Amino acid sequence: MVYFNYGDSRRLFNHWYIFLVTMASSSGNDDDLTIPRAAINKMIKETLPNVRVANDARELVVNCCTEFIHLISSEANEICNKSDKKTISPEHVINALESLGFGSYITEVKDVLQECKTVALKRRKASSRLENLGIPEEELLRQQQELFAKARQQQAELAQQEWLQMQQAAQQAQMAAASASAAQQTGSSQDEDEEDDM
Repeated sequence: MVYFNYGDSRRLFNHWYIFLVTMASSSGNDDDLTIPRAAINKMIKETLPNVRVANDARELVVNCCTEFIHLISSEANEICNKSDKKTISPEHVINALESLGFGSYITEVKDVLQECKTVALKRRKASSRLENLGIPEEELLRQQQELFAKARQQQAELAQQEWLQMQQAAQQAQMAAASASAAQQTGSSQDEDEEDDM
């Protein structure tokens, strides 16, 4: 029997949180929403690396995860509506976990939420670096075009140099062949002169 390692549950909660946010923001038929099978397969391989899992068992895991997320998101939506809010917040999800009897997961959920906020903050900082340069987009585009032009010019110069080197090598080869041919003709005419002398 294989037991689930609760240390890996942080990764699962991270995936569930992302899926919850996706479910809450999407519209359409709830039957169309499932966790991508590739994500489930990856989580299974990471959690149970030495265990083979049958395809129907994987499908069952996908269905269970989807149902669990649907249950939590429905409860979080009810809590959200009771508090006269229009957007499900992380607090609503945490309250839903508590009301459904999953209070033991709340500490890990809060840790995952903090990790998600940290990652999102890093992404915002990375994207705002360009904005913080203080250089207008048109100027950045002009600089980029200049760099491309310099690179094209350098490439053309290198190609020209290679072509000139190949031409010189071909000329040297022709001259070497001509001198070898001339030397051979000179050597054969001397042989003929020697034969005539005999």
